[in-house]
Amino acid sequence: MLKILFLIHDLGQGGAEKVLVNLVNNMDQTKFSITVVSLFGGGVNEQFLAPHIRYHTIFKRSFPANSYIMKAFSPKQLHGFFIKEKYDIEVAYLEGPSARIISGCHNKETKLVSWIHCTMHSEKNVAESFRSIQEAKNCYNRFHYMVYVSKTCEKAFQEFCPTRGNNVVLYNTNDSDAIRNSAKRKIDDKEFSSDAFLWCGMGKLIPVKAFDRMLRIQERLISGGRNVHLFILGDGPIKGELEKWCSDHGISSSVTFLGYQTNPYKYLAKCDLFVCSSHSEGFSTAATEALIVGVPVCSVEVSGMREMLGENNEYGVITENNEEDLYEAIQSLVDNPKLLTQYKTKAKKRGDDFTMSKTVKTVEDFFLRMRGTD
Repeated sequence: MLKILFLIHDLGQGGAEKVLVNLVNNMDQTKFSITVVSLFGGGVNEQFLAPHIRYHTIFKRSFPANSYIMKAFSPKQLHGFFIKEKYDIEVAYLEGPSARIISGCHNKETKLVSWIHCTMHSEKNVAESFRSIQEAKNCYNRFHYMVYVSKTCEKAFQEFCPTRGNNVVLYNTNDSDAIRNSAKRKIDDKEFSSDAFLWCGMGKLIPVKAFDRMLRIQERLISGGRNVHLFILGDGPIKGELEKWCSDHGISSSVTFLGYQTNPYKYLAKCDLFVCSSHSEGFSTAATEALIVGVPVCSVEVSGMREMLGENNEYGVITENNEEDLYEAIQSLVDNPKLLTQYKTKAKKRGDDFTMSKTVKTVEDFFLRMRGTD
């Protein structure tokens, strides 16, 4: 049995955090002994870890200036402080502090894996949580394997931080059966108009997700006389700012902030269209979940979308990463029910490719090959 450690910053509401929980919960218990460690506790996804997963946190909660404090210590020192057991494989899940700590493992028998979810746009991005870009490069080059959630993600990272390790692309694990079952649940707290065109976005309310684009597009659609309603699923530090913008521009009645939901899928399934407006993504978990429940996806060009929706918009609509092109694409789908229906059919078909059994098996085989285990 392989003993594997996954180290992550926290198990908050992000897509990568949810994907990790899906993955470890469903890996073969007869082949893998899994421990998940988070630097900081209190994340909403902790509650979803299966009972057989060993889990503990290093700190109960995040604290101010933690990144600066940890930079005062070397990766080897941090690893010695935080990782007390010996593992066959140690995985830094997400870039940054997790990677810096795991790179400090000096047990020659342990295989090291860095799992990259974000698309890097500069050396500055790569160097976040490290003392310098050179330290970041040194740390990442200690990993035996670099795992990326999309080909675009791999290409971007290698441009700014070339590594000697083996590069592998492994797509995110989504609990497709549970998602579809959850999508069928009854909604008691909100009313969904059968007359309006319903569209939504989902994710943590932070600037990089660009929900402000969606609000401005909603205002333009309403100004054009269209009966549309926007739902935003998620919570985050700029929620108040977004709500105030809606109030100031008189569109509060046509925008609903649903907050963080343990079951967002029942709301998602009621919508006619899912939109990704982000400035940057790794491989959008929310967009994948929309396809799984059969909701058409319209997205700006971000990492992984062409792998997900096709090079020529076979399974969804991809626009240039700007507000005007996104507006025109959404407007076209609102005004063309026939086109929307076609993409709904294609979404269901593409969603079948993201079954949990396929993605989990691929990851399991990756770990077994790494250790030469049948």
